[in-house]
Amino acid sequence: MTEQAACRGRLVIISGPSGAGKSTVVRQLLEVSPVPLHKSVSATTRAPRQGERDGRDYYFLDRDEFARRRQAGEFLECKEVFGRGDWYGTLWSEVATGLEAGKWVLLEIDVEGAWSVEQQVPDALTIFLHPGSMDELERRLRSRGTETDQSVRRRLEVAQREMAARQRYRFEVVNDSVAQAVQDICRILKLRGDEARCSKN
Repeated sequence: MTEQAACRGRLVIISGPSGAGKSTVVRQLLEVSPVPLHKSVSATTRAPRQGERDGRDYYFLDRDEFARRRQAGEFLECKEVFGRGDWYGTLWSEVATGLEAGKWVLLEIDVEGAWSVEQQVPDALTIFLHPGSMDELERRLRSRGTETDQSVRRRLEVAQREMAARQRYRFEVVNDSVAQAVQDICRILKLRGDEARCSKN
């Protein structure tokens, strides 16, 4: 039996405000992680976008199926996105399968979702990613050129609350540079991986 198969994996949560660069950092992190990191595939009621595949990008569920699973307690966390009416959530089965296989399962979720997960999985490794300041966050949001002024203000209001909650996370990483942020997270993962190293059975 290999060392990876001999021990259970770990749950890793990365949160941060919109505009922090989470998706870019996570994409690169998955390529260079020092531990067997696996990004959990979320479920959603929204329709697939061009190029998206069921089971790879999301599990695309209709509203009735999502509601049935939610009522059955199959979600580790889920929420309805305000203003859109679409539901998003993390399936327990998706996480459990990865952990049992010895993988470090990565959840890229918001602060509210992270709190919900941490209550159920207290030893989850939580990392808050942000650009360093609200001024820098606003600059990044506006530089996209895809947001209205009202949309930017709304995102900044949410980000203000999320930034205030960052002390609840075990680690805080500033995304000044994607390469450095990825390196910092890799260092955290390696440290925790060394501490939790399992002996072969």
